[in-house]
Amino acid sequence: MALKKDLTLTGLTMIAIGACIGSGIFVTPASTMEAVGHHGWVLLIWAIGGLVTFLGAMTFSELGARYPKSGGVYVYLKEAYGNIFGFLYGWIILLIVNTGALAALATVFANYVEFFVELSATSKYIISIGTIIGLTLINVIGVNISQIFATVFTSLKLIALLIIIVIGLYFWPTTSVETNMNLMSHTPDNLLQGILVGFVGVFWSFGGWHHATYLSGETKNPQRNVPKAMLIGTLAVTTVYLLVIFAYMQLISGSDMVLSEKIAGDAMAQVITGGGKLVTIAITISIFGTIGIYTMTAPRIYHAMAKDGLFFDNLAKLHPKYHTPYVAMLLQMVWACVLILIWGTFHNLMTFVTFMDIIFMALATGSIFIFRYRDKENDVEPAYKLGAYPIVPIIYLLVTIAFVVNTLIALPAQSWAGVGILLIGVPAFYYFKRNSEKETKR
Repeated sequence: MALKKDLTLTGLTMIAIGACIGSGIFVTPASTMEAVGHHGWVLLIWAIGGLVTFLGAMTFSELGARYPKSGGVYVYLKEAYGNIFGFLYGWIILLIVNTGALAALATVFANYVEFFVELSATSKYIISIGTIIGLTLINVIGVNISQIFATVFTSLKLIALLIIIVIGLYFWPTTSVETNMNLMSHTPDNLLQGILVGFVGVFWSFGGWHHATYLSGETKNPQRNVPKAMLIGTLAVTTVYLLVIFAYMQLISGSDMVLSEKIAGDAMAQVITGGGKLVTIAITISIFGTIGIYTMTAPRIYHAMAKDGLFFDNLAKLHPKYHTPYVAMLLQMVWACVLILIWGTFHNLMTFVTFMDIIFMALATGSIFIFRYRDKENDVEPAYKLGAYPIVPIIYLLVTIAFVVNTLIALPAQSWAGVGILLIGVPAFYYFKRNSEKETKR
């Protein structure tokens, strides 16, 4: 039984965009302002973040064309560095990155629902867990349902962001809020560290563009459509983010931005009666749609690992009717719900998730050098080659490595906890490997 190839370029692009635009752009610009304290530097950091993301997508466009099958980053790491690196990526995706993101998003979703209806703590838990369970079951039905779901909710969130942009630009010429875009007028103390700390929120908000690679095995003409979906998606998200942040700056002062936990709502409330409530509806829709995408994409990694004998055998099973990796999806669902019950706030989870995600994005980017070396040794010409090699992957690597090192120093609690869980994955790999070898000998 094989995965169905039903995803189109439009559906995959909407998944790439929808996986990026979740709660981040409605919350994290405040943390960037806190890190550097200047309008111009905030916009520059987000522009650099978008550029770095696009460079990553350019690199992944070659990787996606080389290995047009489900699993994405897991496949690149396994092929470049060996099974253990592929396993550790799946291990981290399951225990931290995707399930942690799901837990954080579902928690925020319940908090925003409380804006409209008074909820008890128990009710919020029920809504958070029920959302993950419900969306997982919808995605079990198949990728046709999933791409329709992604297209509808991504379109709605883009419309909501467009409204914010239009209102911000409308007040731009006459706004009483003072904005300073001159980078030379203010240099933040310890500028480099401020930029790298600001990247926590930026990378969180841009994270998800590579989810398109997880679905390569279910995409029509993946060697063409997967690279296109990532590149179009990252360009669209960067443009929208910069315009939205500029709109915020026209409506709310820098000092108020730093203090705001709901910057989008606070900004809109300055100019429209009930504007905060309108934006909260948009945020709720956005988060709901992102949870739906995340419940669909990452289980393809666990499925691919199980097929390779590196995870529980049952995770390789496909649903007899819908041909989706339903066991892997259900496992992810259960663990994400457990994290909601036992662990953390949105901001702690954001740092925790982003730090571990970027480590493996850097490793995956480094794999292109290994593949190019092997091509030269074996006199092989790949179907698609990145034109700006090696400049593009080198720049992406330098930025991501600097981010990882700085996060280890500046935010040790979340980052070193992630390293600890990663190291536990090493003996787990050898456990699954030994069991797989025993099964092969039988």
